[in-house]
Amino acid sequence: MKQHLLMIEDDSRLAAMVGDYLGQSGFEFSHAVNAQSGLGQLQGTSAPDLVILDLMLPDMDGLEVCRRIRAMPGGLAQTPVLMLTAKGDPMDRIVGLEMGADDYLPKPFEPRELLARIRAILRRRGSQTSSSDQLLRFGSLEIDRDARSVSVAGVACDLTAYQFDLLLVLAERSGRVLSRDQIMEAVRGRELEAFDRSIDVHMGRIRSAIELDAKNPRRILTVRGVGYVFAKQQD
Repeated sequence: MKQHLLMIEDDSRLAAMVGDYLGQSGFEFSHAVNAQSGLGQLQGTSAPDLVILDLMLPDMDGLEVCRRIRAMPGGLAQTPVLMLTAKGDPMDRIVGLEMGADDYLPKPFEPRELLARIRAILRRRGSQTSSSDQLLRFGSLEIDRDARSVSVAGVACDLTAYQFDLLLVLAERSGRVLSRDQIMEAVRGRELEAFDRSIDVHMGRIRSAIELDAKNPRRILTVRGVGYVFAKQQD
């Protein structure tokens, strides 16, 4: 599945160039022309895996945008941030990193260097996740990757191994809308069932196990005509 990059940059020509290059390199790319739009996209249904953030924006300083990202609830606060700036003052770099940016790249830059830095950040973040976050927590819901178990408020949920895999796919990508085909690709390696409608049956059973009210779910939401999304903000 392609990783999603969000660029918050008021220079639309630069963003288009970067978007074309990163798209050819296998990433999904979206662009916000100002801070408010970018912060809105971050909290939408398709949250990015990494933010490319310009320091000089028309409506808000990039440092303030970075601070607000780090103050967001749940996993959003951990979204990697690569900061861009036209300024050459080393103090900008220091302040940016102190605000929580993962890396810093001055303009003008070579697209290949931007790509290399993005891949390095995502590799570091992936290794941290695999080594230290075996337990996923969403409010009272806990998913233990190692034990392959699920509980709500300390009470074990009765899921099949197949249903556990489906839930884990959604939870690991919380906030991102996944089509049935994307879910199928993510669980490939298991013997797949007929996926067209049976996935909806499985989702219904998962909801019955983890939702307070399966008919009015708050965790696994249906996006009509697209697929499913695991809500970032829960009980």
